[in-house]
Amino acid sequence: MGNEAARRFFAEETVVTRKEEQQALFWCTLLHDVLFGDLSRAEIRRRLRDIAKHEVVFPDGTRGKPSVSTLWRKLRLYTQTGFESLARRKRSDRGKSRAASPEMIAKAIELKREQPKRSDRTLRRMLRAYYGRTLARSTLYRHLKVAGATRLKLGVTKTPVRKRWTRDHSNALWIGDFEDGPFVWENGEAQPTCLSAFLDVHSRYVVDGRYYLRENFDVLVDTLLRAWITNGLCEDLYADNARIYHAHALRCACYALHVDLLHRKPKDPPGGGAIERFFETVQGNFEAEVRAEDILTLDKLNRSFSAWLSVAYHDEVHSETKQTPRDRYQQGLRVIRPVDAGDILRFFMKREMRTVDRTFSDVRLDSRFYRVDPRLRGDRIWVHWDPFSSRETVLLYSLRDEYLGKGTLHHREEGIPAPDLPPRVKPAHSYLDLLVDLHEKSLAVASRGIDFVQAHSRRTWPFPAFVQTIARLLGRKGGLGAFSADEHELLKKSFDRVPEVTEPLLLEAVEHASAKTLPQILFSLQVLAKTRKES
Repeated sequence: MGNEAARRFFAEETVVTRKEEQQALFWCTLLHDVLFGDLSRAEIRRRLRDIAKHEVVFPDGTRGKPSVSTLWRKLRLYTQTGFESLARRKRSDRGKSRAASPEMIAKAIELKREQPKRSDRTLRRMLRAYYGRTLARSTLYRHLKVAGATRLKLGVTKTPVRKRWTRDHSNALWIGDFEDGPFVWENGEAQPTCLSAFLDVHSRYVVDGRYYLRENFDVLVDTLLRAWITNGLCEDLYADNARIYHAHALRCACYALHVDLLHRKPKDPPGGGAIERFFETVQGNFEAEVRAEDILTLDKLNRSFSAWLSVAYHDEVHSETKQTPRDRYQQGLRVIRPVDAGDILRFFMKREMRTVDRTFSDVRLDSRFYRVDPRLRGDRIWVHWDPFSSRETVLLYSLRDEYLGKGTLHHREEGIPAPDLPPRVKPAHSYLDLLVDLHEKSLAVASRGIDFVQAHSRRTWPFPAFVQTIARLLGRKGGLGAFSADEHELLKKSFDRVPEVTEPLLLEAVEHASAKTLPQILFSLQVLAKTRKES
């Protein structure tokens, strides 16, 4: 192609589209040997015949053999006018509608502008009423777009302008969801799994993730508790709008821990883009390798996933943050809010109402029997248990939420009643002697004052937590405000007398108390503490 032809090709009025360039490039490639070979006319004729014998794939995807006459015509066009002449000729009416008159198109634009929310169906129905015919949906939209008469151009679209989810420090926002995982070999058969994961949005660090055999509330809680206990509490928790994320227990726990629980809006998938992108990475980089090998057990799958997170994901530079998730998470930590597992587990305890069996003095849960205090036989009680434990013991509460003690797993034989209570014997500990001893100690304390510095220096459990626990065990609402001033004084004196008091010791004292009243519980606590000191 000469300079003049090249200038003509690149001129504005003769610029061809990419599709048209492909047409021209196809024919030039097919005729390459003829175009650039020093061939006689007879040799060109033979070469074109050879080309016509072979099947080729045309630019539009069809297969066929080009005719010799077509090859001669394309060769002549290239020789006379250059490369651009091999492209398919443009229509002279390109950009104009052949299905509708300008008047019809103008009417459609007018109808759209006067009521921007009119749908294409409404516009096409109105055009048919006016002109007896209508436009195709794609044709109508093309002309509306050129005229700036779409919903977006007219400013009435409801599509939100989004911004990328991020926070300026770690543990500010976690996002969680479920994703279908690979099959595993469990209980002699292949079973599907699901991946439950929570992601720190600031760093893209996975605070916890593991595979399970089911997708339910227990799985969600197990993953979330592991994440909270390991990494501390998050400020906001963003979850899907699924039913399990609206569970009563989850909402209560989040409010109690001052964690703002946010939910994705219905029919709004982009809101969960960060966790969805992580799941895509898991599927492409980890699960693809799992599926390529022999089927794994659930335990082996989770151990492999933990290794992949630690070695491959957390230590590789993230394409969005330009840092490794581990480094960015550590650098972004401000204040870690630790949490006690017991404080949050109580919100997720399962509970069922049961009647204590009069004969066997036990309660039944899922075909398992738990021995309880014989004094509760015939009573209607609440049975609480940890869904993530082996359930060797359960906790018992009255219908007024008073703690009644523990129930221990046992195997009863049908027809054998519970053993009788042991015969009454003289108590090993004299209540009267203890009262005299306590009275003398209280007088001594009153005469010399209480050394609070010494008392608090040995404390491992703060007094407010002690009071709140007793209030909960007695079924009283309000925490510290559940007791009167006299009761607070009694609680403080008992707390000071038993510096080694802990929650397990207090639970044991409640179980041994002759009556579930505050004086009896505190008395039982002092007896237990004294007994342990002497032993």
